[in-house]
Amino acid sequence: MPRRIMQGTVVSDKSDKTVIVRVERRVKHPLYKKFITRSKKFAAHDADNTFKEGDIVRIQECRPISKRKTWEVIVGADASADAT
Repeated sequence: MPRRIMQGTVVSDKSDKTVIVRVERRVKHPLYKKFITRSKKFAAHDADNTFKEGDIVRIQECRPISKRKTWEVIVGADASADAT
């Protein structure tokens, strides 16, 4: 089964080796047919503490690292845009 990859913004980097990433998605309202923004926060593993608040990053599913952490930061989104 492939691992999910999502892109989001770092909203907190206060914990050691952990960043909180907010992932936003747009969904159509079932009744009003307007697009609304839904967001969810994920705790992601950042082993080197390289990412700071406000950075745009990509996260990928991984094995459970702790009770809340099952995601890891794979690369900053800005770096991946330069690579392509």
